[in-house]
Amino acid sequence: MSTHIEAKPGEIAESVLLPGDPMRAKWIAETFLENAKCYNDVRGMLGYTGTFRGKRISVQGTGMGIPSALIYCHELINDYGVKNLIRVGSAGSYQKNINLRDIVIAMAASSTSGINNTRFVNCDYSPTADFDLFMKATLYAKENNIPIKAGNVLSSDQFYEDDFNNYKKWADFGVLCVEMEAAGLYTIAAKFNVKALAILTISDSLVTGESTTADEREGSFSKMIEIALNTVL
Repeated sequence: MSTHIEAKPGEIAESVLLPGDPMRAKWIAETFLENAKCYNDVRGMLGYTGTFRGKRISVQGTGMGIPSALIYCHELINDYGVKNLIRVGSAGSYQKNINLRDIVIAMAASSTSGINNTRFVNCDYSPTADFDLFMKATLYAKENNIPIKAGNVLSSDQFYEDDFNNYKKWADFGVLCVEMEAAGLYTIAAKFNVKALAILTISDSLVTGESTTADEREGSFSKMIEIALNTVL
């Protein structure tokens, strides 16, 4: 048992899917995993372990934003021995050619967060995906005719920007979309020498103003989950 996760030793698998929304964790466990059992509901942040095609896999909600996600990632890695962490989350498109429900795999994650400024004063640290997980995910998508986009994403500390058009600056430099956790995940994975990847589904577009509903974000996006599960087999 750790501070924020009440699982007993051995109850969490070495590979964990990380949705921000705990209800999405519940949906993933009930939809994709066999014999899924809940190991955590501290603070309502649900976690489950089951099997997928015979392999033990866990899914753990992390909440919104880098600080919340890092609490769970730190404990999963250091208290439960997790080796593969895959974020499965929603994102907002920054590009005209990236539409609702498109899948984006984050090769790297820029950020507005100051989380690394205290570590690398007056320097820029570039959080990147694990190459092995990235290649497995992209290969599975290609072999199964699942269209993806891959590139740089933005992990933002703000959901509601003061200047809505601020996204255009990032878009001009090729950033594909915005979310809130990947840069923290990639950083902590590098620190503790484990593997991490963020697979995202576009839930809204800052370019067109289109968006999905809360129910759609909680209980759909199945192609993203399919890629993530098969990446850790």
